[in-house]
Amino acid sequence: MDTATAWLAISDLEVRYAARSVVRGLSLELDSGAIGCLLGASGCGKTTALRAIAGFEPAYAGHIVIAGDRVSAPGHTVAPEARQIGMVFQDYALFPHLDVAGNVGFGLARRPRRERAARVAQMLDLVGLAEAGARMPHELSGGQQQRVALARALAPAPRLLLLDEPFSNLDTELREKLAGEVRTIIKATGTTAILVTHDQHEAFAIADRVGVMNEGRLCQWS
Repeated sequence: MDTATAWLAISDLEVRYAARSVVRGLSLELDSGAIGCLLGASGCGKTTALRAIAGFEPAYAGHIVIAGDRVSAPGHTVAPEARQIGMVFQDYALFPHLDVAGNVGFGLARRPRRERAARVAQMLDLVGLAEAGARMPHELSGGQQQRVALARALAPAPRLLLLDEPFSNLDTELREKLAGEVRTIIKATGTTAILVTHDQHEAFAIADRVGVMNEGRLCQWS
């Protein structure tokens, strides 16, 4: 594996809960601007692998490198907030007390007000919600909430975007429609991304590279 050129490089990663290995010997690489997917059934270790990339779980063995920075290794874990990672959660995790614009701009608090407003407008336009900035999350459909969550994750221009089962709460027809839309949005920003899902249709609709996980191991990466 050429970790010098891969934007995301994972080598022989092992993650344990107590004495049990949940992820074992995981190795993969992903180029800048590519979308990867970890595909597998519930309990296969894919979400644990995603949490390790995000910095929520330490590496018992192996290492994770993002954009040339070693962020995880045994005894070394860069804090999640220092990894410059955007995250889209299964339940969207929108702030109910903030309007759509407030949610999208949440990670931009340190930027000047005018710059922040311009970035929020840009992101809302990108996800097709340019007129929805003043609406509250509960006023949106599930698909619209998902696009707001995506816009919020992309707004700070993260080095890596992680998506944890992002369509599992939506009906089948909407999931298929959004899968294509999400790929288009991510590609438009040039963001490198990793998706985890149990749905092979989602995996192949969104990802450039797909890895099948089973019992904590990556069976293939193609």
